[in-house]
Amino acid sequence: MNYKNHVYQPNLRGNEKKYVSECLNSTWISSKGEFIKKFEQNFSELISVKHSAAVSNGTVALHIALLALGIGNGDEVIVPTFTYIASVNAINYTGAKPVFVDSDIATWQIDPWKIKEKITTKTKAIMVVHVYGHPCDLHVIKKIADENHLFIVEDCAEAIGTFYKNNHVGSVGNISTFSFFGNKAITTGEGGMVSTNDSDLNELVIRIKGQGLAKGREYFHDIIGYNYRMTNICAAIGCAQLERVQEILDKKRKLAEWYITGIKESGLQYHMSIGNIIHSYWMFTILANSESDRLKLRKFLGDNGIETRPSFHPVHKMPMYDEGEKYSVAEELGNRGINLPSYPDLTKTDVEFITDKINKFYSSSGSGK
Repeated sequence: MNYKNHVYQPNLRGNEKKYVSECLNSTWISSKGEFIKKFEQNFSELISVKHSAAVSNGTVALHIALLALGIGNGDEVIVPTFTYIASVNAINYTGAKPVFVDSDIATWQIDPWKIKEKITTKTKAIMVVHVYGHPCDLHVIKKIADENHLFIVEDCAEAIGTFYKNNHVGSVGNISTFSFFGNKAITTGEGGMVSTNDSDLNELVIRIKGQGLAKGREYFHDIIGYNYRMTNICAAIGCAQLERVQEILDKKRKLAEWYITGIKESGLQYHMSIGNIIHSYWMFTILANSESDRLKLRKFLGDNGIETRPSFHPVHKMPMYDEGEKYSVAEELGNRGINLPSYPDLTKTDVEFITDKINKFYSSSGSGK
């Protein structure tokens, strides 16, 4: 289908081509080059952490973060079921068991008050996922983690520009991960970052992503590692994106304001900003009145050239992770959620067109309600 408004498309109108050309001209196109270190340093400054290590994608970042914390066979990692499946798959890669927790109905994030009941003697970490750009309640979760001597892994794949009590997410936990896939706030095409304030953890992350190379010795490997490195070309794109990150984030927040104003007439619920936080609105997400309503609304919008996508299916409903448990809030969010076009180049006119169609759907006889 030819869409007038796509769910997402990157903005690449800065120095991306210039910096990539510099890579090609210099022949530094693989995992060494000046742009990698520059990207890592500039990203650390953006989120106010001491160390960042660029990797090949966001899922890889999660895998490395867990390995660096020593998580493996026999361990359990608490994780929200309402998340993209990469969060859970990465836990499984290590041999650890993902233990699911339901979402908070207000924030749509992992419910901190339900974490305690899932802690066992095997629990080693809590993975918090800042879903769609709204932060988790890190103050409560950190208190729980400290009381039970657990690590916190922050999955910030969707949360560049998200703040919790004046701190950028990714700066509170023991280790954090980011994604730069093509639909993220800033992109490198494919890419990720592992960030931490712990120098020893950072050194281990660097070794793991580089085939387990021993520090200070050429071609000597003393741990099992992986080829999880980012290329200089990807980092070059990332450097150009970082130069304009605030402009992109400001546009996305303005986009959310237009949506909030535009859908008032429909009375639809949307992913609200709750508490002393900054919601980066990676995706602007609404809740249809029911699952069947969502199907009809998405078809109606698609017929009008508006691409949408469903919210995440809770991971506990996936065949390989389904143990018969129910998580009512996550299931409701998964059944009713719709991601609307959320890329920074959308204009106010575009958003008015989209919200006008939503309002017409709900006001027309026999539709929606």
